[in-house]
Amino acid sequence: MVLATIIKEEISIPEDVEVNIENTNISIKGSKGEISRRFTYPNVSIEKNENNLSLTTRFPKKTDKSMIGTIKAHISNMIIGVTDGFKYNMKIVFAHFPMTVKVGDDRVTIENFIGERHPRFAKIVGSAKIDVKGDEVLVSGINKEDVGQTMANLEQATKIKGKDPRVFQDGIYLVGKK
Repeated sequence: MVLATIIKEEISIPEDVEVNIENTNISIKGSKGEISRRFTYPNVSIEKNENNLSLTTRFPKKTDKSMIGTIKAHISNMIIGVTDGFKYNMKIVFAHFPMTVKVGDDRVTIENFIGERHPRFAKIVGSAKIDVKGDEVLVSGINKEDVGQTMANLEQATKIKGKDPRVFQDGIYLVGKK
């Protein structure tokens, strides 16, 4: 007789959030908007009960156990995104040459960085929104990955190469997350 080993994780769904599952696609709708994502890992099944989602796997291996945790984290982030959203606060820092930051359709233009003649660009990923007020930059959105990657693109666009970072501290830096 072989005993079936089953690992089951549950995610509770808030009242104001609507979850739809079609094959491997999960779409979550809340007060801030709607996010959909495709989860195609073969050994993990996702089922919706009354007010929670259950992730199950049978005869789990090490990768199956880790994928359950990963999928649970992604779905939890999607629920947080459609209810509260994600916000990253950044600060523009310069010592001598004042930087100009302008937001376009799909990219941010950074002009006069360390006195450079040519502007630098940072891509805005997905549905992330950028708001610039003085020396403060607010990156917000409902998809955590899009907001985080847009913030990282801003930091990388102002990265100084070939100079001492203790002396040349100009750039756009992360100050806080919400």
